[in-house]
Amino acid sequence: MAFTEVEVAEAHAAIEAGPSGDELNKLGLIYSTGDGPTLDYVEAHKWFNLAAFKGCQSAKNYRAELASEMSAEEIAEAQRAARQWLHGNA
Repeated sequence: MAFTEVEVAEAHAAIEAGPSGDELNKLGLIYSTGDGPTLDYVEAHKWFNLAAFKGCQSAKNYRAELASEMSAEEIAEAQRAARQWLHGNA
């Protein structure tokens, strides 16, 4: 799955206005596949975690799959980043 620069920009813009779980999930996909700005599992896990929090079932599955490829420290970093994002965007 490849994302264009326009799609990446749109996904980031969408989170500025009260994102849905699907929009957050899309950001997770962008960062987990490397088809966006960069391959970044911590950033991907953060977005999947936030999408799961919003009720996106596929994000829960992606997050679990991704977590199996990450260290405990990376997962903790992603969880901290998700909490910080929630506090800054609540």
